[in-house]
Formats: sequence, C-alpha cells, structure tokens
Amino acid sequence: MSLRRLSFFFLTGALITGCSSLLNQSGEDLDNPLDTEQLAVAAGDEGLKQAVAAGDDNAETQDGPLDDAIAPELKKAAQEARDKLDNPVTEPEPETVARADLWDRMRAGFVLDHSVDNERVRDQLNWYASHPKYIERVVERGSRYLHHILNETEKRGLPAEYALLPVVESAFDPFAYSHGRAAGLWQFIPSTGKYFGLTQSWWHDERRDVIAATDAALTYLERLADRFDGDHTLALAAYNSGGGTVSSAIRRNNKSNRPTDFWSLELPRETRHYVPKLIALAKIFDDPTAYGIELPSLKDEPYFEVVDTGSQLDLAQAAEMAGVDIDEIYLLNPSYNRWATSPDGPHRLLVPVASAEAFRAALDKLPVAQRVSWRNYVVKSGDSLNTISRKFSTTPSVLQQVNNLNSDLIRIGQRLMIPSASKNSDAYALSAAQRLERKQSRERDGNKVRYTVRRGDTFWDIAREHRVSVRELAAWNGMAPGDPLIPGKELVIWSKTSQPTVVAANSRRGDAMVRKVGYRVRKGDSLARIASRFSVNVRDIASWNDLNTARYLQPGQSLVLYVDIRNSP
Repeated sequence: MSLRRLSFFFLTGALITGCSSLLNQSGEDLDNPLDTEQLAVAAGDEGLKQAVAAGDDNAETQDGPLDDAIAPELKKAAQEARDKLDNPVTEPEPETVARADLWDRMRAGFVLDHSVDNERVRDQLNWYASHPKYIERVVERGSRYLHHILNETEKRGLPAEYALLPVVESAFDPFAYSHGRAAGLWQFIPSTGKYFGLTQSWWHDERRDVIAATDAALTYLERLADRFDGDHTLALAAYNSGGGTVSSAIRRNNKSNRPTDFWSLELPRETRHYVPKLIALAKIFDDPTAYGIELPSLKDEPYFEVVDTGSQLDLAQAAEMAGVDIDEIYLLNPSYNRWATSPDGPHRLLVPVASAEAFRAALDKLPVAQRVSWRNYVVKSGDSLNTISRKFSTTPSVLQQVNNLNSDLIRIGQRLMIPSASKNSDAYALSAAQRLERKQSRERDGNKVRYTVRRGDTFWDIAREHRVSVRELAAWNGMAPGDPLIPGKELVIWSKTSQPTVVAANSRRGDAMVRKVGYRVRKGDSLARIASRFSVNVRDIASWNDLNTARYLQPGQSLVLYVDIRNSP
C-alpha cells in the first residue's frame, strides 16, 4: 500500500471516554445546560494573581491541573516553553504610522452598567489598581485572541464586555484546566462542550479551540441572555452557576417579594464574585487612567489567519514552513493534544498573519503523504496494539485504520506502518504529554512516589493511603477528581507517609468496597460530623462537592460521598 493511500486511510483515534453528564441536585441527567444547577468551576485567574502579587514574573501561573487528555508514556522532561504564553512575538511598528487601537473599538461596544456602586466591584477594582502588572500580563496573553473574540462578539450584537470574560475564566491561558474538568479559554466542562458540538478526542479537544470554543461560548451566552430577557448580568451568572441556579434564586426572591436583579440574588460564592470581577475589569479598560493604570497598546488588526491544510500535518513541520517557533503554533492551536493535527480534522491551522502567505506556499509544495512521518515496525513477541500505540504516542484505533486491520489481532513478524513525529518528543513542548511531564516534575513537599494505576483504583483510595487530598493528587497529575483513572497510567504522588512504597505494596485496597452515595444535609450537620460518620476526610468531601469549608452547610443541600460501605453507618 502506498504512503499516499495510507494517508487517505489514516483516521482519528477513539474519543475520550468518561465525559460525564450534567446532573441536577436530584442526580437526574440534564440534556440542556441552560437548565443545569451545576456550578461550572473555572480555573480562573488566581494563579496569575498570586504570581503577580508575589512579584514573580517567572512563576508558573497555573498551579492547578493541566488537561493531559489521557497522555501516553512520557520520555523526556518538557521545556520551559509555556512562558511564551506571556510573550507573543510581534513586529516592531514604525512610530510614524498611526493605527487604530482595539481598546477604543471595545469601549464603543460596552453595554453593562459600569456605574454600579457595590462593595464586591470596589474590592476587585482596588486589587487591579494596586497590581497594574496583572493587567499587562493578561493583555500580553490575550493579544493573540482578543481581536477575533471581539469580532465575533460584535457580529452577534453582544456586549463588548463579553470579550473580557476569558480573563475571569482562564486568565487567557488556552491550556487552563480546572479541578471541575473545565478546559480552555472559555472553560467548558466535557458535557457542556459536547452539547455545543465541541468534540473531544485523543488527538484534539475543541474546548481549547480558539475559533470553535469562542463560537460555542458566545452561543451559550446569547441563549442565556434570551432566557433572562436580555439581562446580561443574569446571563453571566448563569454561565458560571447554571441557568437553573439563577432561575431558582429568582423564584425564591419572588416568593419573598424581594428584587430579582443579580445584586439581590443569593447565589454561590464564586458566582457572587464572578460578575463583579468582569465589571471591574471593564471599568479598568474603559478608563485606565482613572485607576492609575497604563493600558498596553493593542492594534485593531487580526493576529492570526486560518489556513486550510486539507489533511493531517505534523506541527513541527508546520512551524518550519511558517517560519515561527513551534510553541507559537501550539498557542494559536491549543486544541491539538499531540504532535500533529487530528487526522479526522478540522484540517485547518491558525498561523500569525505575517506568516500565512509563506505557510500556504510551502504547504502547496508538500505532498500529502509527506505531511506526517511514518515508521516501519516489525511486531515482536509480547506486542499488542495497545503496547505499540503507547510506545509511539498513537492509539490502537489509528493503527487499525492505517494498516487496514479488521481486528486487534497481530502476529509476530508482521509489519505495521506507524505515524510518528518528525522531531523528538521534547520539541513539542506544549503538547499535552509534555505539559503533563512538566507538571509532574515540579518539586513539592513530601516523598515523591511514582504509582502505576491498577484496575479498581480510585483517587480516594490512593489519596487516603498517602495522606494527601484527592484534589492535590489530581492536580499533581494534570487531572481533575472526576477524571477516569486508566489502568497502567503512571501517577506522581508527593506522599505524606513515612514509607510510601511499603504502604502501596502492602495495601489491602482490593478488599475495599467504595461506593458513590448521595447524602442530603440535615439540620445540625457539619462537614466534620458527616466526615466522622462516614469515615472520610473533610477535605475530600469539600473536593468532591466543590465546597468552601468556611461556609455553613444548608439543610436539604445534596452532597456526593465516596465511602467504604464497610465503615458506613
């Protein structure tokens, strides 16, 4: 079979499993995210805020998990390439040429009431005014994406303030991943992303796609605004906490004859600060000098162009053809998890405007069969499609399609064609695997243990054995507590036990009978009382339910617990 024909048959890998459905408080599936009462826990901007407040320009600004998209075995440590997120490459502009400023265009589209006098808004404004470096950093990050986002916002007739929402959601970090399993600039959780058509596969996660995710987010916000009769503060609150949550709060206020505007509603703590944060940012960008801030200039022109590639393409080759650093390709195309674009599309790539013409010309000269590299592999004793795919950073499904296999059976001596990267793995420093390797390599407190996941393992079991929290364990490994644990996956644990390897080896975890149970809070309950009753940890209850331990539980509130039923009451 010719390489050209092989490339024709090279299709996508299996979709990521484990994308859970949205649940309301009674545990029922919700097909429409507009009706959900589930808080969308975003990565937010706290990592960047902490780095700026500490005066550490080189700190890793997202200490939360990074979406590893079921990463393969890792071989080499990642480069410190993520710093380039804060340093987009721009050509110097002659001083004699006057250009329109994007901020003037944005201000003309502001709609929200910036005159609102509220303590929550004032608190945010005070912080921004005392940390001008934060504004500089988010503008540097957002400079790649803001022109496109503002364009799309204007096309829909939406408030220009919406273009600043990725600051609140992700601090304009396209790789941001929260412990609530939200990913990308707009922080879509798997189920909501799926509802809005954002596909998630081993190769590609459209929740991080700049074009697709922006379109989905603005569609979502548009529908929420319609639901709440054009009230954009309620639409924003619903984007964070769910349309059902906001509607329930409105009904409660109606029953007690109280106002039903955003500022009068009893909403989750994160949501109560979510809208004020966006309004405070809009006030800053509307009149920066009033707050002693010098806003970095941003030209009112596209940063990138969309180029049709027509087929799968190695990202290292793409960078060479465009004449840019490969990290710039990843930052403009953060949805690609691996070393190449997805074989099943979308067959397009975002490249800087200045590089687009050269990239198109070079792409036209490159035959389809040469756009990815191929390896000729001879099957050895003990090989399986699973082991081979892990070794070469691909999937069994891809190997079956490329080699026209009707099943997963292979024989010793059989030759397989395997798509492979043209460069060493560390050249793809912003791929999912290398981002995860960097995350796992960070030094932390405790005894470092490498643990291979076994069938039946849960985050709760492993965390309990090593005396760490579920959220810590997930974050150290670029995951969220709700992500599936795949047997054979290697975890890094900063264990608090004195002999962690002995604990793991001698564990009787296989005898445990851990079950997911629902619990409705009763009058007089506290986290400590519930934890003691079910022999679990307060931190884990808070992590499983995204609770603030400083707040009181409310009678009737629903909780999810993972308990060993042998120890339950």
